[in-house]
Amino acid sequence: MDRGIEVISTGGTYAELARLGVGAVKVGDYTGVPEILDGRVKTLHPRIHGGILALPTEPHQQELQKHDISPIDLVVVNLYPFARTVRTPGCTFEQAIEQIDVGGPTMLRAAAKNWPRVTAVVDPRDYERLAAALDQHDGCIPEPLRRELARKAFAHTAAYDAEIADYLARHDDHGLARPDHELVESMFVVGRATGELRYGENPHQQARFYRLESGDSEPGGLDRAVVHQGKALSYNNLLDADAALAVVRELADLGPVAAVIKHVSPCGVAVGATSDGLASVYASAREADAESAFGGIVAVSRTVGSETAERLCETFLEVVLAPEYEPEALARLSNKKNLRVLSLPGLLAPCRVPPVQLRSIAGGVLAQRMDRRVVSLGSPERAGAGVPTPEQLRDLDIAWRIVMHVRSNAIVLVHNGVTVGIGGGQTSRVEAVRQALARAGRRGHGAVLASDAFFPFRDSVDEAARAGVQAIVQPGGSMRDDEVLAAAREQGIVMLLTGERHFKH
Repeated sequence: MDRGIEVISTGGTYAELARLGVGAVKVGDYTGVPEILDGRVKTLHPRIHGGILALPTEPHQQELQKHDISPIDLVVVNLYPFARTVRTPGCTFEQAIEQIDVGGPTMLRAAAKNWPRVTAVVDPRDYERLAAALDQHDGCIPEPLRRELARKAFAHTAAYDAEIADYLARHDDHGLARPDHELVESMFVVGRATGELRYGENPHQQARFYRLESGDSEPGGLDRAVVHQGKALSYNNLLDADAALAVVRELADLGPVAAVIKHVSPCGVAVGATSDGLASVYASAREADAESAFGGIVAVSRTVGSETAERLCETFLEVVLAPEYEPEALARLSNKKNLRVLSLPGLLAPCRVPPVQLRSIAGGVLAQRMDRRVVSLGSPERAGAGVPTPEQLRDLDIAWRIVMHVRSNAIVLVHNGVTVGIGGGQTSRVEAVRQALARAGRRGHGAVLASDAFFPFRDSVDEAARAGVQAIVQPGGSMRDDEVLAAAREQGIVMLLTGERHFKH
């Protein structure tokens, strides 16, 4: 429909409009100044910005008339694709700089500032709504919509500037990329809400999930998960699902993995042999602490088939997360109407650089790289007491990987690839040992034990020995390491020292 709107356009858009048969005036023809400096300067002219910024007052109207400037009521801009460009493999610093839009953000900010008269549009998804508003309001945009679009424009340009500032902070004065692990001096976080969550930690707390723009450079996160069914996710559901995802990713190279999470901590984890079926691996993880598994969150490393789905339906669960599901499995799980079923195709995608973790505290934000293992148990920093058997070494490796994901002070007991006792969140290390051993009961006999930090005294070793623990892995570094190692030798327990701590506060 012809709405009598005169269009002023830059080169590329002008050509496309002409192809579509839409009449338009080139910016250079309107301003009387051609595009210069290889197109770097096009819209930075008083005839453009005066037309956008003029108020509907008599003095401003007289000034526009004096300088032969027409009021501009609608500004539609698609900014240069800076973020997409810098994420393109092989993108050079020079190419990135040329994708920094100057005129576009300037026009958008001017239009958004003058929203009582001017409409600023940054999102193609708003075009249809804008056209409908023009039809319904006789060619005018209603004030509430102008105000909403102005907020959106300022948020858009702020996010755009943050992307540029973040990119420049990650490159030195010569345009060379800084080391990936380096945390920059100034931090810019750009997040877009994916929607309202069911509630926060408690039902009276509002919560939202914001997808970070930097997430494009990291392996598939929960923002990309496909929700197949179930109630809306809550804040706690996502925290627990994230913890489950981290555990599964940690162990997936060892075999099929199933992890049951409760209150952001593992309560049961199992790692099978390569040939083991996922259903039996999940059953082992669940039975590691069947009582705690009730109401838990489950993540698995392989496609869920009908047999695994049948096992999952045997217990009340809040969330199930898997790379994908067979149709029969989804059909079976659909009988659990409230169960949230999520798939994440990139669940096992490798991550070259540990993502940055943020945590808010009073007065600011803490940032750190995600904890990663550096030392392989096959070559610990220095041997402690004795040499583990191949079976013990595999269990020690599994326990060492899991203990990283348990709240400190943390202790994990593993036997035959399955956790049999987990103690976490204790203020005393020996209490964490006692908690894990109590949960294990008779299953602790023949198990191995991992501790996220050193033993300050020999009492933890003595407790483990009484329960029949055969091998221990711990960082070492205590003033009493010699005493602790002596206790291990005295009790006939193999002990490995990694020289690597894994606190999780």
